[in-house]
Amino acid sequence: MSSNDNVKTVQTVYEAFGRGDIATVLDALTDDVDWAAEAASTEIPWWGVRHGKKAAADFFTQLGTNSEVLEFTPVVMIGDGDVVLTVVDYKVKARSTGKVAEMQLHHYWKFRDGKIARYRGAEDTLQTLRTFEG
Repeated sequence: MSSNDNVKTVQTVYEAFGRGDIATVLDALTDDVDWAAEAASTEIPWWGVRHGKKAAADFFTQLGTNSEVLEFTPVVMIGDGDVVLTVVDYKVKARSTGKVAEMQLHHYWKFRDGKIARYRGAEDTLQTLRTFEG
């Protein structure tokens, strides 16, 4: 797969996420995907490292249960071989507090045999904690 193909896959994943089509997102992953948003902590329900498609699906369940995404706009996508890096404008509302956070997300995607084998997401963790904790 070329860098272009990998960038197109990430675009497809983002479009599917935007319409709530998590099955399409999961189809783009390897069976043993290493998936993590804020890998160093589990203070927020979707944070932490997950292994495998079922665990990655739980990430989306936790995100959807606890938040309402108000904006998810990719602004930069760069592919280099098996890696795609992205920046996303993100606005989210915490269902528990009603507070809104607005930030840029940074995503790292690593591909293997045309599928996403590793994902790491970074966000403004302090802002997220303040938004989701009462």
